[in-house]
Amino acid sequence: MIYLPVAASAALSMLMTAGMAGTFFGFSVGVMPGLNAAGASSAIDAMNAVNVRIQNPVFLAAFVLAPVVTAGTGALLLSRSGSGAAWPFFAAAAVYAVGVILPTAAVNVPMNDALAAVAVHGDPAEAARIWSDYSARWTAWNTGRAAAGAVSLLLMGYGVYRWGRGS
Repeated sequence: MIYLPVAASAALSMLMTAGMAGTFFGFSVGVMPGLNAAGASSAIDAMNAVNVRIQNPVFLAAFVLAPVVTAGTGALLLSRSGSGAAWPFFAAAAVYAVGVILPTAAVNVPMNDALAAVAVHGDPAEAARIWSDYSARWTAWNTGRAAAGAVSLLLMGYGVYRWGRGS
């Protein structure tokens, strides 16, 4: 039997996580290579503008609430049908917290803040050095966030599969 609160919670957690994983994936495979092809000063200006605009209620709500709703789905499943379908949701929330939120707070946001503090418009060589260092490291960590988001989503898919099979 479909239990609407579980179905709605599972769908919402999967949509938010897919949105975040897709955002990070899009940055790693499209946005950052595009910025790398631009001049360094332009790339720095564009990235700083993106970093300001991405801090909006829709992005922040999905980013922060994804693991909360995911863990809530696990709790609903645990109370409803046992741990077989619940544990993948708990694991997904943990993977998201460790693989998405932690690197965002510990690496990507501090790098963004440091990039916002530089003033290199008069020195193209310095801008190129700063952008090259920033872009390579930021993209590597961002790709890790995309991968963690994808793993989290796969775990939730497995949880839905287990729930559908009654386990």
